[in-house]
Amino acid sequence: MAPLGPRDTSEGRDESPEERADRRWNELLQEVRVIQTGVQILFAFLLTVAFTPRFTTLEPTDKAIYVVTVLLGAATTGALIGTVTFHRLVTGHRLKPETVVWASRLALLGIVLLLGTVTSALLLILRIALHNAAVPWVVAGLVVWFVVCWFVLPAWILHRYSTRD
Repeated sequence: MAPLGPRDTSEGRDESPEERADRRWNELLQEVRVIQTGVQILFAFLLTVAFTPRFTTLEPTDKAIYVVTVLLGAATTGALIGTVTFHRLVTGHRLKPETVVWASRLALLGIVLLLGTVTSALLLILRIALHNAAVPWVVAGLVVWFVVCWFVLPAWILHRYSTRD
């Protein structure tokens, strides 16, 4: 089938806008598959915690952290699954480039929400396991590590290696 739009090589590829959108959609789908598995496991674990005998003995602060963690986990799941449902609902309307942009935004939102979920889960687990004043500092250090790995390093690479006009 002949491409519907002009060929564009600005990204170093000889592909039409439709081909680029298809490629970017497939890449996004693979990324979401990787992250979604971990999110599903974490969320499933979180859902079971409230039904354990130990849950009733938690301090009110720990129960509040748990509720926040579950809500963040649900929001994370919603954003990541939203990437797929977004595509499903607009398929066939010749909106693939726009779909990729909006689904990518949902995926990035899901990653930010995952950062909150993991942070909250770590805080809860380490508070219960260690009963130590250093817990917030340990969690803060891990959050910094996640931010560096997930956001700062990619931004630095993008800035460092992007072509300049």
